[in-house]
Amino acid sequence: MSQFETISEIVAAHRAGTTTPAQTIARCYQRIRAYADPALFITLRDEADAIAEAVALAARDPSLPLYGVPVAVKDNIDVAGLPTTAACPAFAYQPARDAAAVAKLRAAGAIVIGKTNLDQFATGLVGVRSPYGVPRNAMRSDLVPGGSSSGSAVAVGAGLVPLSLGTDTAGSGRVPAMLNNIVGLKPSLGMISTTGVVPACRTLDCVSIFALTTDDAITALQVMTGPDAEDTFSRERPVAAITAMPERVRLGVPQKGQLQFFGDDTAARCYDEALQRWQRLGAELVEIDVEPLYETARLLYEGPWVAERYLTIRELLDTQPDAVHPVTRQITLAGAKLSAADTFAALYRLQALRKIAERSFAGIDALVLPTAPTAYTIEQVQADPITLNSRLGTYTNFVNLLDLCGLALPASIRSDGIPFGITLLAPAGRDADLASLGRVFHADTGLPIGASDKPRPSLAAIADDGCADEIAIAVVGAHLSGMALNGELTALDGRLACATSTAPDYKLYALSGTVPPKPGMLRVAAGSGAAIAVEVWTLSASAFGRFVAAIPQPLSIGTITLADGKKVKGFLVEPAALEGARDITHFGGWRAYMAGLAKAS
Repeated sequence: MSQFETISEIVAAHRAGTTTPAQTIARCYQRIRAYADPALFITLRDEADAIAEAVALAARDPSLPLYGVPVAVKDNIDVAGLPTTAACPAFAYQPARDAAAVAKLRAAGAIVIGKTNLDQFATGLVGVRSPYGVPRNAMRSDLVPGGSSSGSAVAVGAGLVPLSLGTDTAGSGRVPAMLNNIVGLKPSLGMISTTGVVPACRTLDCVSIFALTTDDAITALQVMTGPDAEDTFSRERPVAAITAMPERVRLGVPQKGQLQFFGDDTAARCYDEALQRWQRLGAELVEIDVEPLYETARLLYEGPWVAERYLTIRELLDTQPDAVHPVTRQITLAGAKLSAADTFAALYRLQALRKIAERSFAGIDALVLPTAPTAYTIEQVQADPITLNSRLGTYTNFVNLLDLCGLALPASIRSDGIPFGITLLAPAGRDADLASLGRVFHADTGLPIGASDKPRPSLAAIADDGCADEIAIAVVGAHLSGMALNGELTALDGRLACATSTAPDYKLYALSGTVPPKPGMLRVAAGSGAAIAVEVWTLSASAFGRFVAAIPQPLSIGTITLADGKKVKGFLVEPAALEGARDITHFGGWRAYMAGLAKAS
């Protein structure tokens, strides 16, 4: 099998019997040895022990959502049998049990491989503040890996594991995701219990998820959510269902002049291209004032929340200050100097900023921002560790203070090999809404997953892995999600598998006199047409038969070739129906055409 295996692929292979959990775990260790980065794992679990657990798993229910999936865990999260160090040997202890999040992963069939490196005490966004070394960035070895969840992000980006846990207080689950070309899911506060997690800022901390696809990340989130009586910050925030992308999506973007890229013009162009992609997908962009977000971000390290970091390691700083990384020590000691008056003044200002944010988010489905404004090399960060670290948090530091959820997504890979990503943000509780949007965007990029050359698997393929009796069908017009006839699919329990495009072998026409308005897609000579945006839905065999039987002339069902070469059933039009039809191929899809009509009116 390919080195880069997604959760859905692994689980499907285990259930089908084409490979076993023990074989998957053995492959995982082989990849770790081949990657040969001693700074990636602080503690690697004994291979024989992990394989024995995988063998025992065969006696359990194969329908477990993470059946035999290897997972890496950031070393500020407890795993029974392995030490927790928080990247500080003097702080290390042996936990008696798994953290709540880890226990839920194991109950769902996951197998822990080891504990990953991090910026010491989860303080940093760069991944270089650790006595255990700097994990090698999966995409470009001279770049910082991102932090603080450095090892966890690299482990997924390098294809060593398909899933890892990080933590996120100021962006530690998002910045490393961008820098390693993977998905980083930062859930709503309290959604995943932090029992068994070494605190950074306890009021803001959350367990985050790294995966190769949004669907994989959501699978892990669904497993780990739920209130925890031992965690006073835990909340009842269940994961809603993933839905099709709505017909009308309003995405917030910063007002002109408010974006900061610190001289990185290439990153600025990448962000503009990402926004153009959203527009092609049918989203409306709405400018909002993000200056209050920047002000909120400054509170995180200039305000009293740094005192929470100080509380965690106060005793260590008093007794063994040299055991703490010098940059971490410098940042954390500032927390000892804050007064109660300073704290209340910051809390009052934060409450005012939260109200402003509520009004900003009221009119949009999500805010779309760069995950980070630029990327830095290890050498650059070592020369200016605090300033450059701070810059990486430009679009992340405010998120937990405002109780937002976030989804970091790959957007492009620059010509210099540096990955660029965007993050979707929304008020707490809308994690599934972000995933429903993000999976469509990520699929549309056509990017490889992590540091591989393997294309991101289509969501149709993922759905097929889990439901062999389903049939995929590509829709191009009124059956698209949110449009007039989409209910015909959902009434038959159809599931959106992915938004993608065809091979460049088709033309699209707006048919004359159809109610509701419909397009017709015509196959032309290979390479003489264009790639047309489609959605791939899956239906059970019986539902597929009922759906096809109801399709009126001049439309028909044929075989469509998708951009990745996969062939699925889909809508085509009879050539005789094109008399009086308008050629709209240049729009690239029906949704973009309809959006253009709406704007013109």
